[in-house]
Amino acid sequence: METEAYLGPEDAASHAAFRPGSRDLFYGDGGRAYVYLNYGIHFCLNAITSRSGIPGCVLIRALEPVTGVETMARRRGVPATSARIASGPGNLTRALAITLRDNAADLTTGRLTIEPRAGARPRMTAGPRVGITRAVDRPLRFWITDSAAVSKR
Repeated sequence: METEAYLGPEDAASHAAFRPGSRDLFYGDGGRAYVYLNYGIHFCLNAITSRSGIPGCVLIRALEPVTGVETMARRRGVPATSARIASGPGNLTRALAITLRDNAADLTTGRLTIEPRAGARPRMTAGPRVGITRAVDRPLRFWITDSAAVSKR
């Protein structure tokens, strides 16, 4: 798993700061998906994280598939043995067939859910966000330390 946190309008890299159309979701109740088209090429999945009135989200950058691996690999056109089936925000949404129709979806029920990882908590590493040009110095990217699925080293 790899994520990046984005805060409210004080975070220059956050859509809450410069993309007015995202504000309804950013300021709404947590537990909803915020999906947008990045560079007109691929979709990105974010989870709205705060209670109503407090903006913030987490970009889901990568995950390690545990079920549906063959289906995800087929969607991506990569071998099912690849550690990078869902590595990178665009690859992740392709692997999971996430599109704009998933925008505002409830992430606690339905087709697209986020659930706690079973077992022991993995060792995590934090560092600066990647792929942005604003507020690049903030250490708001988090990943499982030894995961082969991490999108950027």
